Amino acid sequence: MSAQVHPSAFVHPSAQLGEGVVIGPCAVVEEDVVIGDRTRLDAFATVKRYTRMGSDNHVHSYACVGGEPQDLKYAGEVSWLEIGNGNNIREFSTLHRGTEGGGGCTRIGDNNLFMAYTHVAHDCVVGNNVVMSNNATLAGHVTVGDFVIISGLSAVHQFTRLGQHSFVAGMSGLPQDLPPFMLAVGSRAAVHGPNLVGLRRMHASRELIAALKNAFRLIWLSETPRKEALEQLEYEFGNFPEILDLVAFIRGSERGILSANRGQQDA
Repeated sequence: MSAQVHPSAFVHPSAQLGEGVVIGPCAVVEEDVVIGDRTRLDAFATVKRYTRMGSDNHVHSYACVGGEPQDLKYAGEVSWLEIGNGNNIREFSTLHRGTEGGGGCTRIGDNNLFMAYTHVAHDCVVGNNVVMSNNATLAGHVTVGDFVIISGLSAVHQFTRLGQHSFVAGMSGLPQDLPPFMLAVGSRAAVHGPNLVGLRRMHASRELIAALKNAFRLIWLSETPRKEALEQLEYEFGNFPEILDLVAFIRGSERGILSANRGQQDA
């Protein structure tokens, strides 16, 4: 089925529209845009230049994807926003292109939900099955792993990483990395323990949950030096790939990881 374009929409002649694309009233699609099969743009949605998106995406009214980076170093160079498949981009969300200094591309994976007024800045990398709740924002160069949830009104500092299956509570500010499978909360966020709800949703075994609880206590609550704590985790729980991912993430942190709220014990 060919694309259905409302008569009031503006679609540049060079834009590439896949099969079954639906473009609603007053929507805008600029030049140098690729839109994959069965993607839907609601009324007044905008897809700006240098955007490529896959199939089965839904861009809701007044969302704007592919905007120029909000970076003073940006000098008008060609850069891209690449969006995968099955993403749901709600009203007034903004997803921006990359910059030369960040590799020239912002990348969004598959099956993500960007609720109303969310913002993904230049050069971010967002994985798959991520949920960003209303007004959550990513500064430039942020990396978000798979199955991360960022609750409403939260903000992530530039160059920060969020590991897979981590959870950011509402109205939190993250100035440093949040390791995989952990939960953070606070205006200057602290780690409060493993993301138990997320672990249960991923059908984690009781043994894995116990191992992650031990990891939290050893890394964040004990007096064991970080290097020794990570080595101990590898020795005791190296049979869990998730523990090895946690250890590798922490070792690879350039900004450092969030500290713990020592008054909060894990469940």
